[in-house]
Amino acid sequence: MANEEDDPIIQEIDVFLARSLLEKLYLFQYPIRPASMTYDDVTHLSAKIKPKQQKVELEMAIDTLNPNYCRSKGEQIALNVDGTCTDETSTYSSKLMDKQTFCSSQAASNVSRYAAAIYKKGELHLTPLHGILQLRPSFTYLDKADAKHREREAANEGGDSSQDEAEDDVKQITVRFSRPETEQARQRRVQSYEFLQKRQAEEHWVHLHYYGLKDSRSEHERQYLFSQGHGLAENTELIKSPSEYLMMLMPPSVEEENDKPMAPSNVLSMAQLRTLPLADQIKILMKNVKVMPFANLLSLLGSGTDPTAVLRCVQQVALLVQGNWVVKSDVLYPKDTSSPHSGVPAEVLCRGRDFVMWKFTQDRWVVRKEVAAVTKLCPEDVKDFLEHMSVARINKGWEFMLPYDEDFVKKHPDIVQRQQMLWMGIQAKLEKVYNLLKEHLTPKKQEAQSAHPLLVSGEQRVNMAKAKVKQNYGQLEKEFQKQKAEMKPNDTSAKTDVPNIRIKEEPVSVDTHCSQKATHEGLNNGLVNGLHPAQGSMDPVNGHLPGGCIDRVTQELKAFVSSTFKKQFVLTLSELKRLFNLHLASLPPGHTLFSGISDKMLQDMVLDTGCKQILVPFPPQTAASPDELKVYALWEAGDTYDQHRQVLLELFSKNYRVRRNVIQNQLSQECGEDLNKQEVDRVLKDCCVSYGGMWYLKGTVQS
Repeated sequence: MANEEDDPIIQEIDVFLARSLLEKLYLFQYPIRPASMTYDDVTHLSAKIKPKQQKVELEMAIDTLNPNYCRSKGEQIALNVDGTCTDETSTYSSKLMDKQTFCSSQAASNVSRYAAAIYKKGELHLTPLHGILQLRPSFTYLDKADAKHREREAANEGGDSSQDEAEDDVKQITVRFSRPETEQARQRRVQSYEFLQKRQAEEHWVHLHYYGLKDSRSEHERQYLFSQGHGLAENTELIKSPSEYLMMLMPPSVEEENDKPMAPSNVLSMAQLRTLPLADQIKILMKNVKVMPFANLLSLLGSGTDPTAVLRCVQQVALLVQGNWVVKSDVLYPKDTSSPHSGVPAEVLCRGRDFVMWKFTQDRWVVRKEVAAVTKLCPEDVKDFLEHMSVARINKGWEFMLPYDEDFVKKHPDIVQRQQMLWMGIQAKLEKVYNLLKEHLTPKKQEAQSAHPLLVSGEQRVNMAKAKVKQNYGQLEKEFQKQKAEMKPNDTSAKTDVPNIRIKEEPVSVDTHCSQKATHEGLNNGLVNGLHPAQGSMDPVNGHLPGGCIDRVTQELKAFVSSTFKKQFVLTLSELKRLFNLHLASLPPGHTLFSGISDKMLQDMVLDTGCKQILVPFPPQTAASPDELKVYALWEAGDTYDQHRQVLLELFSKNYRVRRNVIQNQLSQECGEDLNKQEVDRVLKDCCVSYGGMWYLKGTVQS
């Protein structure tokens, strides 16, 4: 307070922002003026500018009558530059150095913090500067004098050797033919210093008219430095908060920002990812993973994400290849970038990678030499393309890294058809660019069987056995159902007779039995949770687990369901199955849960662990799947909030969505006490989510 009293405010000045000369006003910084130079002598002054380079040349008159001017030196300089002849090309037509040329250079690259100010009648008017140019003397006339001197010396030497010109010898001439310029060589040439200098020299000068300080035109232009309307909206930029004003006065320096430790550009936590818009999340995931099934993409985005919105966004950054999504080439290679290996521009890289992706839409196998022969790219670039989406197999080629996703193709035929149309357009472009032959356009067919016997690998035998099991499954299932119906009258003997209906065990692999079991359970309950039963260590007979394994499976499943509901409290069947699949993926091979857990087993275990099914009244026009309509909740967790959660669940068994005030009133009436905000938030956090001002049970929001 004492400092403020010692330094009182004397006057307040209104500040206005003038925009009439925006992006037109330049500040010229002249060197210290010698006494013989007159800046205001408009009869001897000319100016010209190159707008793109912001380069200016000014010719200033020199007062040759000034006593400080050395006339003999001026005549000598004019003689050295122009010689004895005088014509229109002469630099100094008066045979005297009577002018000086000044050439500009940019004083600052960022002039956004500078402005020209003019004060008038208690008002300060500011006009932002578009550039600050420093004018420095140009000595190009000395280069011209040197050139004249060299010409005179060459002429003198030529006169002495004129007698030898008649006796010229025949000289050998070497003729060279220039090769076609490659893309890499063109990039180096464009970025060279000589090319940039040539482009700058090609820009034409624009001649300007100079008006003196007291000229009427200068006075007219000077009026534009004043704000044309004090009360108009153009001055709203000066209305800033104190913090914004301080930031404008003292912006953070670039050095301070660079000193802060930064994480690698390719590292992004899931917590940071969830804060981004959905389109950006999908773009970042696809750019890092490169190839992904749609189911995996949904699981990474978290529960509650609308699959329709995900489908809409993923088509903008990826293309469908064999039922899986592969990131687009222009996402990996943006415009104005080049290859780190060969320097090839991004446009060429995108065409080459599109060719590899298109080849994988035709066949599961791609040969590296064929890709290199068609695209004409270096081996390192081709290898990068293939490693993005395939795996190298010895003596076979490159195989697409993911299996064909039949589920996605069957569920979304409209997306598949739209992607096929896109690939047809890409194929047409590739045909024009690479002049593709028929052998490139048609997928390779397997060679016909020759007279020589073929060697069949163990993996092929396993696949053949699985195919036979699928073909014969219908007949085997009918026989099993028939035997089961015949044994119904005698339940006691059924248990001992069922093992007689054993499928013949082949020494090929245990996978054949597992595939029969998985198919049998698929009939009874549809979808089988978890990984393929072939990864398990069980040996089921006719779809039934051995008796000693049932208890272990039950214990493991019960432990998973109990721990999951103690963390989540409310889950739909769809979300529970997703979490169960993630749990299976973290287990070691051969775990008991790999024996195959059906939906019915999972739902029965949920009810056995003390959970209840909440019959939420979904709206009639809901697009939720059957698994999303089944909502389960932990009824008793053993803490002080059990009663509050039960009241909340009862409320949602009658309403699809509820407002917060209704929930708080119901809790107060049923529990007989006034709950504070923290307690209500705790109960809502356990069971509900907020959307559009309403509260829903977890997993039931339909966007």
